[in-house]
Amino acid sequence: MNTITLIGAGWLGLPLAQALTENHQVYASRTQTAGMLELTQHGITGFVCDLSLRDQSLSQHFIAQKSEIVIGSFPPGFRNGRGQEYAQQWQHLVAQAKLANVRKIVMVSSTSVYPDIAQPMSEQHASLSLAQNDSHFSEGARIMLQAEQHVIDSGLDYVIVRCSGLIGPKRHPSRFAARLAQVSKLAPANMLHQKDAIGALIFASEKLSKQVVNATTPQTVSKAEFYQAALAAAELDSPLPPIVDIADKRILSDKLSQLGYQFHYSHTLEALALNE
Repeated sequence: MNTITLIGAGWLGLPLAQALTENHQVYASRTQTAGMLELTQHGITGFVCDLSLRDQSLSQHFIAQKSEIVIGSFPPGFRNGRGQEYAQQWQHLVAQAKLANVRKIVMVSSTSVYPDIAQPMSEQHASLSLAQNDSHFSEGARIMLQAEQHVIDSGLDYVIVRCSGLIGPKRHPSRFAARLAQVSKLAPANMLHQKDAIGALIFASEKLSKQVVNATTPQTVSKAEFYQAALAAAELDSPLPPIVDIADKRILSDKLSQLGYQFHYSHTLEALALNE
């Protein structure tokens, strides 16, 4: 049993915290008091932490909790125009963890770190050094890779889990289909169900050391086929957006499987049931 502190307990972090309580002592944070009280209602010991405020007392929370492992599960905020803060937030989190003698950091990252190239992508295809002089990497990818680098350079044990597109409860892909400008029959649907995101993060916390791993469903279909199947699973008659023939990257999860993680869903089409 370890003592684990989660920074960020939202759509992914809350069920992750609940799953971790089966074998570990768990604490989790929300940015506001109301959110902290909600955690209590779910049986999780919560506290308030807003990384954007650079709260210097965070290390005191870790010390009081006797935290051994810290898991950071919070979004970069690109859609809200706060993306530039993301790397700074991770830098602060790492510094506070070191002050508290935390043993290990697990970072929930994203496969959006990869360059915009239509080829299979494994872990070595994205790093801060690769991105600095390559225009195929987006500005958002560079920010996330800078955040990853703060974790890698921390001197602590670490695992970085790069999750692909997250689906699951209240995030069924049929809801997103109508918002898409187009879908491609040549672009792979790189998706990860919440169950496997949780499973991969628990596996990373308990079993892995100094690793960067992709977490994405091993087998998939094109985006056009995936979203058509999602609409059918939801029994919706909505038409697909325009179908195009634009190739895109395929994220590979071979490394995570080789390290011993067994996916709950081996194929993205298996993850489309509405009750999943």
